[in-house]
Amino acid sequence: MYLISACLAGQPVRYDGKSYVYEQIQQLIQLKQVITACPEVLAGLPIPRKPAEILGGTGEDVLAGRAQVIDLDGVDVTHAFIEGAYKTLTLAQQHHVSTVVLKENSPSCGSRFIYDGTFSNQKVNAMGVTTALLRQYGFNVISEAAFFELLNPSD
Repeated sequence: MYLISACLAGQPVRYDGKSYVYEQIQQLIQLKQVITACPEVLAGLPIPRKPAEILGGTGEDVLAGRAQVIDLDGVDVTHAFIEGAYKTLTLAQQHHVSTVVLKENSPSCGSRFIYDGTFSNQKVNAMGVTTALLRQYGFNVISEAAFFELLNPSD
């Protein structure tokens, strides 16, 4: 069973109300091999919403209280991002998920990269809040690019 970011499964839950549609993910959904989640929506954030970035660190730092998640207007949305991470963890545990596929670059879901907190489109090598929490609990969390590599290995 996979847990996949809802935005990667065609659900319009991104901060800008958009989504992505990938045929391979749709096929897995039809085979009932996928549950979907959007940590921000699970925490009650609206769609659309202001973009947010981690200020002063990484997802691990947010969980440890050393960094904050701030939206473009300067509003602290840290609590919602932590709440969404824990709700996603609960889903992954309840469904005995083997692999978690989350949207790269997101302050919740980035597994290798997130934006640097300056809203200047610059990325840093770090994890988002949900990825950091899920990995603390032993879940295999990968990006959509890594997932498609697994599904379609090069010959």
